[in-house]
Amino acid sequence: MLVVEQLHKSFITPQGPLPVLQGIDLCLARGSSLALMGESGSGKSTLLHLIAGLDRADSGRILIDGEPLDSRSESSLARWRREGIGLVFQQYNLISSLDVGANLAFQARLAGRHDRPWLGYLAARLGLAELLTRYPEQLSGGQQQRVAIGRALAARPAWVLADEPTGSLDEASSDEVLGLFLQLVAEAGSSVLMVTHSQRLAARLAHCCYLQAGRVRDEHGP
Repeated sequence: MLVVEQLHKSFITPQGPLPVLQGIDLCLARGSSLALMGESGSGKSTLLHLIAGLDRADSGRILIDGEPLDSRSESSLARWRREGIGLVFQQYNLISSLDVGANLAFQARLAGRHDRPWLGYLAARLGLAELLTRYPEQLSGGQQQRVAIGRALAARPAWVLADEPTGSLDEASSDEVLGLFLQLVAEAGSSVLMVTHSQRLAARLAHCCYLQAGRVRDEHGP
């Protein structure tokens, strides 16, 4: 279970502190999915970064199976990012010096969970089996996004955090990639928290949470 309790986060600006999250509460059970929606600046990406251990909150708690994330050391947070979560971002963040096969295997190797048959299965399902020796610059945007999805799922993480994973794709490609993404998440046994601006895409997840001015405005379930 992922639980967020009264999470606050501000950033320092020349004009003074800028509140971004102002008391966020939410939870996500293992094996479930949650779409995080809201206007630009509502705190969606900031919340995702805090859960990923990429930043620390000012106050409040993030609990992973009852264990506070905010009390972990930097080395423990690095292990959490390496072994506990898979990250998918709109900008892909592929390693340009590695070919597709090495990019797919990258996080699984870091986590000590390199599984050649599973990687082969992911490559086939994602339409990448014939592209393993190509480099990111030789791929289309949709192909790069598929590599990013495969990399995030290669270690079968408990949690997948996705920030606008299809935001740079057209509508038809977005629907196709998201459908495949959710199928593979289920097969990997992962839970997913996805930031999106699209109500259409959000409706394909089990739950939806809306952020407005740094607060949870509403929450829906199936």
